[in-house]
Amino acid sequence: MMNSPICKMLDIEFPLLAFSHCRDVVAAVSKAGGMGVLGAVGLSPAKLEEELSWIDANVGGKPYGVDLIVPNKIADEAKGEVSAEALRKAIPEDHVSFARDMLAAHDVDSGDLYNFTGGPVRPGHTMQAEGAKESLDVAFRHPIRLIANALGVPPPVMLEMGKEHDVPVAALVGAKEHALRQVEAGVDILVVAGGEAGGHCGDVSTIVLVPEVCRALDAIGSDVPVLAAGGIVTGEQMAGCMAMGAAGAWCGSVWLTTPEAETNPVVKEKMLAATSRDTVRSRSRTGKHSRQLRSPWTDAWEREGPDPLPMPFQSLIAEPALRKVDKLAEGGHEGAQQLATYWVGQGVGLMNETMSAGQVVQQFKEDFIAAYERLSGSLGE
Repeated sequence: MMNSPICKMLDIEFPLLAFSHCRDVVAAVSKAGGMGVLGAVGLSPAKLEEELSWIDANVGGKPYGVDLIVPNKIADEAKGEVSAEALRKAIPEDHVSFARDMLAAHDVDSGDLYNFTGGPVRPGHTMQAEGAKESLDVAFRHPIRLIANALGVPPPVMLEMGKEHDVPVAALVGAKEHALRQVEAGVDILVVAGGEAGGHCGDVSTIVLVPEVCRALDAIGSDVPVLAAGGIVTGEQMAGCMAMGAAGAWCGSVWLTTPEAETNPVVKEKMLAATSRDTVRSRSRTGKHSRQLRSPWTDAWEREGPDPLPMPFQSLIAEPALRKVDKLAEGGHEGAQQLATYWVGQGVGLMNETMSAGQVVQQFKEDFIAAYERLSGSLGE
């Protein structure tokens, strides 16, 4: 076990945490000495129960965690149902037309993607107070060793349940002031994510944000450990962040090209061929800035598309189209293969070889040791 507060807190060998929507990745990383964390946003309580039961049976007794999106306060617009009529009013026709035209230009039939006639739509399960508590109840029925919240300060119910079950609570932050607010609220671990990260991210780089947060914590006498995140896909990067004060690393993108990952094979090949400049930080997928692989879909929204709608309405334009694109791309449709994209960080430029999740962990360890020895050697005797 490394001498890191993260290793001691989570009872793991190596302070590398793997965020993944794929249970196979979670189990493989935990068994390799790191910690897998299941991204459970969008999972119903029944599906979450199924996934965690599978992990319990396949993780070999090793620690693992769960990541949810539970807002501290449930906004009024996130409660109840959104009728089909309300959706039609909330989504301008020019957004629908733009998406349809782009799909048609790549020989993808948009069909009834935007008819909004399927009855009322409910917001994400954990975006509702009752649903959030139900998902937390499921998670804490399992032997998880970490619960993480990816959206703002964790609600009191998450912090209380963490203390009750002796499970550390982590929170993701993208700015120093957010980190201080999280510490004040009582979180146990900070995941400090720079703008290089895949998915939703801020605009401050990891190499600036990590020491900025670590110094701010030192100034208030806080010993809350920091996990560096954002563009980290190698052990050298992890070592560099730990030299700046982090206690370990939280990685998501690096697992997307592993055989275990849920990523579309077409997108995996795109990622393996991509450079660090082949991503874009855009609001066009969810309404909030998120980093994703560039494609004609992302380029069109950035260059000529209408201004993205606020969350969650932009997702109702992007997600149906991209789900269809994904399915067609996997079936060999050329236009869909061009459009296909997925969330990924700038570290994709260093992801040039297919390795299993366990092999990725081992490579991290070897590269970390090499970086440590290189730095130690530069000091002389």
